[in-house]
Amino acid sequence: MKFTSFKYKTRKGPDYRHGEQVTFLDLKKTFNLGNIRIGNWVTREEKELAANVIFDSLADLAFILALPPKAIGLRGTLNLAFGCGGRMGVQAHYAPYQRELALAKNAGAGALAHEFWHAFDHYISEKAFEIKNTLNSQNPPLFASDCWLKNKTIIDHPFNERLMAIFDSTLLSEDGYDKSDYLIRSVQADLVLSKNYYAQPTEMMARAFESVIEFCAEIKNPYLVSGTIKNDVLHLYPNLDHRDKIYKALLAYFKPLGMVL
Repeated sequence: MKFTSFKYKTRKGPDYRHGEQVTFLDLKKTFNLGNIRIGNWVTREEKELAANVIFDSLADLAFILALPPKAIGLRGTLNLAFGCGGRMGVQAHYAPYQRELALAKNAGAGALAHEFWHAFDHYISEKAFEIKNTLNSQNPPLFASDCWLKNKTIIDHPFNERLMAIFDSTLLSEDGYDKSDYLIRSVQADLVLSKNYYAQPTEMMARAFESVIEFCAEIKNPYLVSGTIKNDVLHLYPNLDHRDKIYKALLAYFKPLGMVL
């Protein structure tokens, strides 16, 4: 499907732009993003539509998380790419060595929330745990979800306690002494498929995050997230009751964070 034929009328949410055309420069300024790259084969029409669609999607994400828009750029460290090559069959990806969230031109719809979590998970790791997140061939990228699983030393701070509560509510049982049903189902999926993917903490947290974003009744944005409530994939995501629990943990972290930013 060509990007210019993307059915965006199905979005439900506030009109942040008041019907106005925005640019990628507006994206950079509004959300405090770092560098922005646009592919050479992106037409002017595609560029204009993409700027509007991505602007609304990032604004929706900020709205759902009760954050000021400028927080989405992770203090200017999050870079953005649109229509710059990409990977075969991949809607979007987060490149930790470049700290870049890359969206495919004709296949990026529905993956933005998932990849944003990867970016946040990477960004927050060295602020939540006593680690050195120096990227090179000897030091692979460290994500907070991995650090949580490996019991890395947590930096003492009230916000970090709330961040740990997000991981706990997602990956542990109600009493905190066993695996959550979501984690168990993810492990089972990997066993059936003979792969190590769905049960990776980074992927589990990204899927949980996007499922909670789609669970928000006030916003419907198929470019930000889609597909987490389809019957054929529900077993790969937290169930609806679990999503509510995770959503409360997310808000308990992000809402007060937004108030101090």
